[in-house]
Amino acid sequence: MIALAWMRVAGFVRSGRCLAPLVAVLVVLSILYGGGPSRAAAAYGYSAAALFAVLAWITKLVLDTEPDVQRRLARLAVGPAREAAAGLLAAGLLGAGVCALAMLAPWAFGGISGPAIGVGILLGVLAHLLALAGALALGALAGRAVTRRVMPGVAVLVSGGVLAVVLGLSDSIAPWLVPPVMATARALSEDAAPAAGDLLWLVIRTLLWCAAALGIYARLRRARA
Repeated sequence: MIALAWMRVAGFVRSGRCLAPLVAVLVVLSILYGGGPSRAAAAYGYSAAALFAVLAWITKLVLDTEPDVQRRLARLAVGPAREAAAGLLAAGLLGAGVCALAMLAPWAFGGISGPAIGVGILLGVLAHLLALAGALALGALAGRAVTRRVMPGVAVLVSGGVLAVVLGLSDSIAPWLVPPVMATARALSEDAAPAAGDLLWLVIRTLLWCAAALGIYARLRRARA
């Protein structure tokens, strides 16, 4: 499974599919941090929310890099569960690299200031990990192995990214339909650090949403194998 995951990472990079998402990441980070310094927690919270759709896009691209025949051969070679896990692992490794870049970028732009920088960095790591988890699940649902055609996959990806922002702006409107990336960003933007209970609730919401989305993903993959 590890070898298959690294093969998919290499295929994604060498095929040049990584260039467009990389440009998008650089543009997003430049816009976020080009306007001046802000508190670490708030800056990283909105960085994670802004990168959510890009991370989901990267996941879809990684899962769609292989031709369908090659993906089916991999399923036969290592088993359906390991083949699916290898794709998510490959996307997770690349997404973690993007998150690391997002954590380092504000220092190049002078985008971090204020007190409690250490706490803000830790909260930023949490925010990016939660965004990455939700993005992996959304990108998997948009993958060609589930949607079979390009346009339905694009529709899932775009609608998921838009709804994560629109519904995330108000917890009173179907909050469970989307991962709480905006709720996390708002919690980190408060002047005082969020309470441990609030952070735990955000983690639980993210894990439950991801579990439901990945359960749907696994079921659809079995049905459409």
